[in-house]
Amino acid sequence: MKTLRTPDERFADLDGYDFEPHYVEIPDGEGGSLRVHYLDEGPPDADPVLLLHGEPSWAYLYRHMIRPIADAGHRVIVPDQVGFGRSDKPTEQSDYTYARHVAWMSSLVFDVLDLSSITFFGQDWGGLIGLRLVTAQPDRFARVAVANTGLPTGDRSPSDAFMNWQTFARESPVFPIGDIVNGGCLTEFAPEVIAAYDAPYPDDSYKAGARAWPSHVCTSPDDPEAQPNREAWGVLQQFDKPFLCCFSDQDPVTAGADKPFRKLVPGAQGQAHVTIEGAAHFLQEDKGPELAQVLIDFIDAN
Repeated sequence: MKTLRTPDERFADLDGYDFEPHYVEIPDGEGGSLRVHYLDEGPPDADPVLLLHGEPSWAYLYRHMIRPIADAGHRVIVPDQVGFGRSDKPTEQSDYTYARHVAWMSSLVFDVLDLSSITFFGQDWGGLIGLRLVTAQPDRFARVAVANTGLPTGDRSPSDAFMNWQTFARESPVFPIGDIVNGGCLTEFAPEVIAAYDAPYPDDSYKAGARAWPSHVCTSPDDPEAQPNREAWGVLQQFDKPFLCCFSDQDPVTAGADKPFRKLVPGAQGQAHVTIEGAAHFLQEDKGPELAQVLIDFIDAN
């Protein structure tokens, strides 16, 4: 597997982001290895809060949340998914699959970091991948929170808008990641914030993962990961640990996707589910400190 590694100087002096990088090697699935980056803040002996990003962001997305959660006494782990941020970037879109993303994060979280008593939070693809980790090894997780995400099985037809997004991501001559993230927010980014989202990608050859990811969402019952996601739902329907939905109020992409979690997951019953007001798809940008407090309160209450 051919990979690219973003030069370190691309990450110097990013706006609002001065966290120490950490790296580990994991198997790439083809006999080689990949270097994966993660942040590790707060007391090292505290129970971990695992924050997973989605498409097409990276750990920078959580910069407004990391210190408040760490200051509340929690260890905060924020990986860059393979193909994103400071993690290695396989160069071919065909190198990326949903199953491989699950395997790569499993290697990091379970095999290398050996995390347990985890509080998990996932948004967008962070939820699609993280919930597969939760359902693979539920005993490692103390509680789960999700926002603006889902666990699709392809049993419902996707919108034309989503199918157009898949095609655009795969084929568009220009794929401006910073502008795409900005377009998913109510907040208007300063130029230096857009530049920070663009920092991992010196040119389009680094963007294979970001371009491929939308096409791996299960949009048909016959998709390769549709059945594994159905099986994951089967585990979630037995999951009785605390489970919180904290979706935002202005995300047309995932509006209503919290309802199956609230209805079907036993651990969601009786929880103080929250709607984050004044936030779009990337609520970590629009309302990061407020979302951090929601997670702190969720841990304290459970």
